[in-house]
Amino acid sequence: MGPDVPLLNDYKQEFFLKRFPQTVLGGPRFKLGYCAPPYIYVNQIILFLTPWVLGGVGTLLYQLDIMKDYYTAALSGGLMLVTALILQMTNLYARQKTVTVERMQIQNTLRDEDEYEFSSCVGSETVKFIIPGKKYIVNIVFHSFLAGVMCGLGTWYLLPNRITLLYSNIGGTVVIFVFGWVTICIGEYSLIINTATETATFQALDTYEITALMRPFYIFVFIAVDLAHRFTVNMPVLEQTNQILHIIFLFLPFLWALGILPPLDALFLWGMEQVLEFGLGGSPVSSNTRLLVMFLISTGTAIVSYFIPSTVGVVLFMTGFGFILSLNLSEIGLAFKHTVSSHLASNKSKSSGPRIHSVWREFFYLTVLTLALIEASLLHHFAGFSAFSKASPQAIVSYILIILLIVMWLLREIQGVYLFGIFRNPFYPKDVRTVTTFMETQRRLMKVGVVRRILLTLVSPFAMIAFLSLDSSLQSLHSVSICIGFTRTFRMVWQNTENALLEMVIVSIVQMLLFNTDVWWNRSLDTGIRLLLAGVIRDRLLQLISKLHFAAAVLLTSWTEKKQRRKSTATLITLNIVFFPIVLAFIAVSALLSSPMLPLFTLPIFLIGFPRPIRSWPGPVGATACVCSDTMYYQQVVPSLAAALQSALASGSLGLSSPGSHYLCRFQDRLMWILVLERGFTYCCVNIKGLELQETSCHTAEAHRVDEVFEMAFEHQEHAETFSLNHHFGNILTPCTALPVRLYSDARNVLSGIIDSHENLKQLKDDFLKVLVWILVQYCYKKSKMCEKLDKTTKNKEGSFPLTQPKAFDSAVEKLRPIKDEDSFSVDTIADWTDSDLFELDPSRTRERKETEPLEAAPRTLLSVPGSVEMESAVGALQETGPEDKLYKAVVLGLPAVDKGKKQEVVSLPLVEFSCSYSELLSIPEEWRTAPIPTSKLNEKRQRFPEDWYHFVLSQLDFFHLKEEPSNLLEDITKDKALKELYVHGVLSCCFGLFGLDNTVPAPSHIFRAYTGGIPWCVGLDWLTGKPELFQLALKAFRYTFKLMVDKASLGPVENFKELINYLEEYESDWYIGLVSDIEWQQAVLQEKPYLFSLGHDPNMGVYTSRVLTLQELLVQVGKLNDEAVRGQWANLSWELLYATNDDEERYSIQAHPVLLRNLTVQAADPPLGYPVYSSPSLHVPLL
Repeated sequence: MGPDVPLLNDYKQEFFLKRFPQTVLGGPRFKLGYCAPPYIYVNQIILFLTPWVLGGVGTLLYQLDIMKDYYTAALSGGLMLVTALILQMTNLYARQKTVTVERMQIQNTLRDEDEYEFSSCVGSETVKFIIPGKKYIVNIVFHSFLAGVMCGLGTWYLLPNRITLLYSNIGGTVVIFVFGWVTICIGEYSLIINTATETATFQALDTYEITALMRPFYIFVFIAVDLAHRFTVNMPVLEQTNQILHIIFLFLPFLWALGILPPLDALFLWGMEQVLEFGLGGSPVSSNTRLLVMFLISTGTAIVSYFIPSTVGVVLFMTGFGFILSLNLSEIGLAFKHTVSSHLASNKSKSSGPRIHSVWREFFYLTVLTLALIEASLLHHFAGFSAFSKASPQAIVSYILIILLIVMWLLREIQGVYLFGIFRNPFYPKDVRTVTTFMETQRRLMKVGVVRRILLTLVSPFAMIAFLSLDSSLQSLHSVSICIGFTRTFRMVWQNTENALLEMVIVSIVQMLLFNTDVWWNRSLDTGIRLLLAGVIRDRLLQLISKLHFAAAVLLTSWTEKKQRRKSTATLITLNIVFFPIVLAFIAVSALLSSPMLPLFTLPIFLIGFPRPIRSWPGPVGATACVCSDTMYYQQVVPSLAAALQSALASGSLGLSSPGSHYLCRFQDRLMWILVLERGFTYCCVNIKGLELQETSCHTAEAHRVDEVFEMAFEHQEHAETFSLNHHFGNILTPCTALPVRLYSDARNVLSGIIDSHENLKQLKDDFLKVLVWILVQYCYKKSKMCEKLDKTTKNKEGSFPLTQPKAFDSAVEKLRPIKDEDSFSVDTIADWTDSDLFELDPSRTRERKETEPLEAAPRTLLSVPGSVEMESAVGALQETGPEDKLYKAVVLGLPAVDKGKKQEVVSLPLVEFSCSYSELLSIPEEWRTAPIPTSKLNEKRQRFPEDWYHFVLSQLDFFHLKEEPSNLLEDITKDKALKELYVHGVLSCCFGLFGLDNTVPAPSHIFRAYTGGIPWCVGLDWLTGKPELFQLALKAFRYTFKLMVDKASLGPVENFKELINYLEEYESDWYIGLVSDIEWQQAVLQEKPYLFSLGHDPNMGVYTSRVLTLQELLVQVGKLNDEAVRGQWANLSWELLYATNDDEERYSIQAHPVLLRNLTVQAADPPLGYPVYSSPSLHVPLL
C-alpha cells in the first residue's frame, strides 16, 4: 500500500470532526451529522452559560457592595447545586418515563446510534440527548455538590476587584473575567450535563465515571493556589505564581483539547512514580498496588527520619531502610514464609536445595547490611564534622568515586557489540554463529563482567555510603530538605547504583570547583538536595537526547524513505524548519514533564503527550495477550531467556538498563520484546512479550530490517574492520549482544525426491509392518508390566485378587493411550476439509462411544486372558452395554442396511491356546482379532510378515518385573506359534485398513492423507477406526515409518535390526512425530521434547514439506530500542484508537517503517490496542 493512504477514512474523518468540537467545549454537541431542531442547540447553549449566569448574580451583588465576597461565592454555589440536582432529577424522570420504549428499541439493530427523534423542546428524547445522566446515584449527589463548590469558588476566583488587585489593568481584568468564566462553564458542563470524550485517555473504559472529574480537578488546583495567596501574607513567590496561573487558567480548554493534561488515574500513578523515584530514591514498579504500597512505606520512612533526635541514629536509620527497601521484598517475603513453613515441618521435609540457596542469599544481605551500618556509623561519628575541602576525607572519597565511575563505564561499554552505539567493539567476539565458539571467545569479557559486577554490587555502594556519612550537612537535624535529600540518596546507593554514582561524581566535581565561592549552589542547598537536583537533571537530559533522536528519525525518514514520502511531506518538513524553536520547546516540555512526545499519525507533527507511568499501560502486566498456536513457542523460551538475562543485565552487556528500557530479541522467525519494569539491589523485573510469527507484509518488511541490523553487527565480519561504524545508527534499534538460550530451532525442508520416490514408497509398506510389530509388542509389554504392578498393589492392600481388578487395570491402560482430539487425525487440520467423515461414524455417536469406552474396556481386557476367573462377570458387563454397541453397529454411513428381523452375524473366535503360559502377557486384546479379512487374502499376505524381525523384537524384552522368571522364557515365547498368529493377524489387519487389499504402491497424496489421519476409505478401514486404541497405534506406526523413510533417504539405509531398534527407541523417547495442530505437539513443546517432526503440504508450490523442531542452546540476538521512540509511538496509538477510533487495519500509522519499526511497536502494545501472542507476568530476575 502506498504512502498516501488516508490517515483517517471518510467515516472516521466525519466522526472526528463531530467529536473534537465536543471535546473542546466540554460536551455540547453542535455538530450532529443530521438535521436537528433549533431548540436542541439553544438548550445546550443555555445550559452551557448557566454557571456564568449564576456566578454573575453573585459577582454583581459583590460589585454593588450588597454582599461580601464569600457570601456571594456561597450564593452562587448554592444556586448551582440546586440547578445541578434539578437537571439530574429531570434526567431520571425522563429515563423512567421511556424505559418501556427503550426496551423495544434495543431490537432495532439497523438504527443509527447517533440519531435521535425529537418530539418537543423538553421531551424525554431531548432530555436524554442533552443530559445523558449518571450511572450511579452516588455520582449524582457527589458531582452536583462538586458543581456547586466549583461555581462558588470560581465566582470568588474571578471577582473583578480581585483580578484588578493582581494586575492593576482594567483590560486584563475584562479578558481574564470573560475567558475565565468560559473555562469554568466548560468544566461545569463536563461535570454535570454531558462528559466529553477526552483526547487524553488512559483507560479504555470509564467504569466509575472518573473522566467527568478531570476538568474540575484542574480548576480546583488553580483556585487552591489563589486561596493560599488570599490567606497568607508577604509571600511574593506565591503572588507571582498566582498571577501566572490566572493567565494559564484561560488556556486550560486548549490544554484539555490537545491532551497535554493527564486524566486523573494516569496523573496520580505518574505523580507517585515520579515522587518515589526522584524524591524518595525508589524505582518505578511493576504494578499499581506495588506502587502504592512502596510509595506509602517510603514516605513513612522519610517522615520518621525527621523525628529521630540523634545524628548517628538518623544515619543508621537511613542506611538500614535504604538497603531494605531496595531489595525485592516480595521475593524475600515468600522465601521467609517458605522457610518458616519448612521449619515447622522440618521432620517431614527432605528437600533442602532451595532452602540452602535462600539461606545463603539472606545471609549475604544480612552481612552487607551489617557492614554498611558499621561503616556509616563509625565514619559519621569520628570523621563527619569536617567541612568539604580539597584535602578533606569526603574529597578523598570523591576521587575514589570518580575513578570507580570511569572504570565501571569502560567495563560496561566493552561488554557490548558497539562502543557508544557507533563503533564496532574490537574486543567483542567476531564469530557469533555457533554457541561453542562464541562462548570460548567471550570468556575474557565474562571475566571483565565479573569484575564489574563486584565493583557495582559491593565496592561502589560502600564508597558512596562513606561519601554520604562524611558529609557535614547531616549535623543539622530536623530539616525537611535534609530528610528528603539524604533519605533518597541513601536508598539510591542500593536501588540504582550506577545512577547514584554518576550523580555523586557530578556533585563532587561541582563542589570542588565552587567550594570556596559564595553562590546559590553552596549557600542554599545541602548535599542531599544537590544530589536530588542532579538526578532530575540527569534523567530529563537523557530523555531530551532520546526525544531529539526520535524526532530527527521521524523527520528525516519521512523524506529519505521513499515508501514513507507523502504529498504533504515537503510541507511538513518546511513547517518544522520554520517553527523549529516551537518544536524544540515542545520536545523540551515533554522531557521536563517526563511525558511521551507524540508524533501525530507518526508524521513529523510533534505534540506533547500527557504524562503517564513508565510502563505506558494501565492494566496488570501480562494479564492479556492474543493467544494462538504460536504462543507455546514463547512459553517454552521465556524461562531460558530470563535465565540468560541474569548475566547480561549484571555484566552490563545490555547497556544502562533502567526501568522503562526496551529490548528486542530475534531468533529465526521469533521476535521477543522485553520491557524493564523495576530495578533494585541484585534484582530486576521484566516483562517479555512474543510477537506474531505470521508473515504479513508489514511484519516481514520490518523483521527483514531487524535481521539486517543484527547481521551487520554480528555476522558480516568480512567487511567489518577494527572500529567499523554502525551503518544503522539512525535506527531506533541498536544491537547489544547475543545470548545463549535453550530454544527450538525450526527447519523446514521440501520432500521432493523422497516422498515421490518409487523405491521409498515401495519399501514403506514393509517398514510399516516392522514398525507396527515393534509398537504392538511394546504396547502389550508395557501393559503387562502395569498389570503386574497393579496386581502387587492390590494384593498388598486387600490380601487377595479383587473382582474389580479389570476397572483398575483399564484406568491404568487409559493413561498409556495418547489423548487425541477427534479432528487431529483428519485433513481438516491441514486444508480445512476431510473425507474421513464420509466413511466414519456420526461424530456425535463417536463421542458417545468414547464416553462409554471405559465401560467396554474392562471386559475386552479380560477376554484376552482365557481362563480368567472374571470371565463370567465380564460377559455380563458386555451384555449390559450391548444396546449401545448395537446402536453403533447399526447406524453406519455408507454400509448396507440390515433387515429388521434378521439377526446380525457375530464372529465367534476360537479359544487361543498358548504353548507358553507367559505368552498371555504379550497377547493382543481379543477385539483386535475380529477384522473382516478374507482368509485367502490373509494367507496370501502372510509371507510378508517379518518373522525374523518379530523374533528379534521379542528377544530384546526383559521380564525382570516377574517374581519368577524362567531361564528360557524368551525362547519359549518366541517359539509360541499361537502368539505369532495373533500378531500376524493383528498387523496384517492394520495394514489392510491403511493400504487396502491390493499390492499397489501408495501415492504421495495417500501417504500425506494417511499421515494426517484422513485415510482414504478402503476395505477394513471401518473396522480399524472402530477400534480407537488400535487405530492410534497404527497411525503412530505409520508416522514412525514415514519418519524412518525420510531418515533413510537422508542418512542412508538401515544396516541391521539393532540399528532399526535404535531408531525406533529414539523416536519413542526423544521425538514427537505428528501434526502441528495436535494438542500433543503443544504439550511436547512445553515439556521440551528434544525433537518434533511434522509433515505438511504447500498448496501454492504443490510440494510436500517437513518441519523439524530441534531443542538446543542457540544464540539469540538482543538489541536496545530507543525508549522515547517506543513511548511516543504508543502514545500516538493510544490517541488514535481510543479517541479517533481509527482501527482500520490498513491505516498509515501501522504500515511498515524500517527505521521506526512502527508495525512491531504497535504489535508489542498491550491489548486491546496491540496484539502480542504472548505476554509474561512480571518476571523477577535475580542478578546476584
